[in-house]
Amino acid sequence: MTRTVAIVTGAAGDIGRAIAERLADDHDVILIVDIDDAAAAKAALDLGPVERFVAHACDVTSEKSVAEMASQAALLGLVRTLVNNAGAARAVSLHDTTPEIWRMDNALNLEAAFLCFRAVERQLEASKGSVINIASVNGMNVFGHPAYSAAKAGLLHFTKLVAVEYGKLGIRSNAVAPGTVRTRAWEARAAANPNVFEEARRWYPLQRVVDPSDVANAVAFLAGPQAGAITGVCLPVDCGLTAGQAELARTFSQSEHY
Repeated sequence: MTRTVAIVTGAAGDIGRAIAERLADDHDVILIVDIDDAAAAKAALDLGPVERFVAHACDVTSEKSVAEMASQAALLGLVRTLVNNAGAARAVSLHDTTPEIWRMDNALNLEAAFLCFRAVERQLEASKGSVINIASVNGMNVFGHPAYSAAKAGLLHFTKLVAVEYGKLGIRSNAVAPGTVRTRAWEARAAANPNVFEEARRWYPLQRVVDPSDVANAVAFLAGPQAGAITGVCLPVDCGLTAGQAELARTFSQSEHY
């Protein structure tokens, strides 16, 4: 029997690792993809048996490297799920954004998802599988990091493009948009401001920030049979951030209930 494969890019990071671990519940093999070979190998080793968690070094902005990743996945089984999770944010404002940064952020956060999808689309068609793009609330509203945010907005539209064009082939395409996630990526900001999470928490209706496992659970749902009729959507995993702000509602309404 052909083994089912899930590909997770950027899988050496906190969110990617959580997604890989969660998808192992209903996939036979998880391909741990990351540009950092050593980090990918360590993540795979930490997650479980080598026959189930396979590390693969890949530059997802390189067409050649992505093609090699797709070939490796095909040797492991049939790709049922592609999670485009690799991403990074650089300049924090337009004033700080150089043309080089703009192009780099778009290459990693948007073009890479296109390259990875096209590389495995035939396998996804054969498995009637799905692609899940890890977007961001930054792609829906302005929260800083403009090049990253513009790329994530493009990623949301790309998600719909795949859903509409490839739906007839049995491929589903959805996105998850996390809010603030407590990961190592926040360490520098937390070092500069130890209260950064407490300051962020006040803007979230649930009064907490997101955990990597929250994102992983959403991905697992969208990849699974219970979401069989869901395609072309963006699921915010943001503790209510994009629903509205209680402090603003309190000011406008002058109601103590906010």
